[in-house]
Amino acid sequence: MLLAIGAVGSLTPFASPALALGAGAAMALVVGNPWPTLTNLFSARLLQASVVGLGFGIPLGHLVSAGSSGLIYTVVLLAAVFAVGTILARVMGIDRQLSVLIASGTGICGGSAIAALGPAIGAKRESMGIALATVFILNGVALYVFPAVGHLVGLSEHQFGIWAALAIHDTSSVVGAAAIYGPIALHEATILKLARALWIIPLVLVVPAILHARRAGERPPRAPIPWFIGLFVLASVLRAIAPGGAIEWFDLISRVARVALVLTLFLIGAGLSREELRATGARPLAYGVLLWGIVAGATLAVVRWGVAP
Repeated sequence: MLLAIGAVGSLTPFASPALALGAGAAMALVVGNPWPTLTNLFSARLLQASVVGLGFGIPLGHLVSAGSSGLIYTVVLLAAVFAVGTILARVMGIDRQLSVLIASGTGICGGSAIAALGPAIGAKRESMGIALATVFILNGVALYVFPAVGHLVGLSEHQFGIWAALAIHDTSSVVGAAAIYGPIALHEATILKLARALWIIPLVLVVPAILHARRAGERPPRAPIPWFIGLFVLASVLRAIAPGGAIEWFDLISRVARVALVLTLFLIGAGLSREELRATGARPLAYGVLLWGIVAGATLAVVRWGVAP
C-alpha cells in the first residue's frame, strides 16, 4: 500500500526528484519493499523510456554541440579514474576485482557498467553486490549534495550539467540532480552522460583482456547494447526535421518524461535494502567514497575555472 501511495505521490506537482528518492529509500529501510525485484526492473525500464522522452525536448544542434565538446572530458576522466583507482586499491588493500568494478562504476555509468563488466572478468557475486551497493549509496548522496555544492561555488546551469554528467555515477542521479538545478543543466547533463555511457562497450572488451580474466577456450560475453541512447538521439533528430506544429507535442512528451523521472527516482529509492547496506562494509565504501571524492573535486575545479558559463 505504501509503495502505491508513494508512486502516485511522486507524479503530483508537489513531488521533486530529491523528495521522491528520499521517500522511496525511507519506505524501503523502515517498512521494507514487498516487491523489490519488480520495482528494480520497472525503474530500469522507466528510466530508459524517460531518457528517450527527454530527447524530444532537446534540439539537435544542442545535442551535437554538447556531445562533441564533452568528449575530451570523458576520455581524460576515464584514464584518470582507473589510474587513481589502481593506486588507491593497492594502498588500501582492496581486492583487484572489487576495485576494478567500483572504478568502472565511478568512471563510466555506475551500476550499468558494473553489471556489464562483472561477468566479463569473472567477478564473484559478492564482489558485484558490494560494488553495486557502494555505487548506489553514493548515487543517493550525489542527488542531494551536488546541487547544493553547485550553487555554493556559483556554477552556471551549463557548467553544472557537465560536472554532474562527469562526476555522478548512474544516469538516474545525473538527470535527477540536473533536473533540480535547472532545464539547461538537465539538457547538458543528459547528453554528456549518455555519451559517457557508450564507453561500457569498449570497457567490456578491453578490461578483461588486461586482467587476463578470460579462461582459454571460453567465449567472451556479449557487451550489452544501450539501445535507449540511440533512441534518444533519434528523438532529437525527429524534432529537428518535424514540421513546426509538431514541436508542441514533442515538448509535451519531454514534460511527461521529466515527471516520469521523478517516479523513477522513487522506485530506485524503494529498491534499497538494509541487507545491501550491511554487505557494503566500511573499507570498500571508504574506497568508493575516496575515489569519487577525488573525481568530483577534480572535475569541479576543471569545470568551474575551465568551462565558459
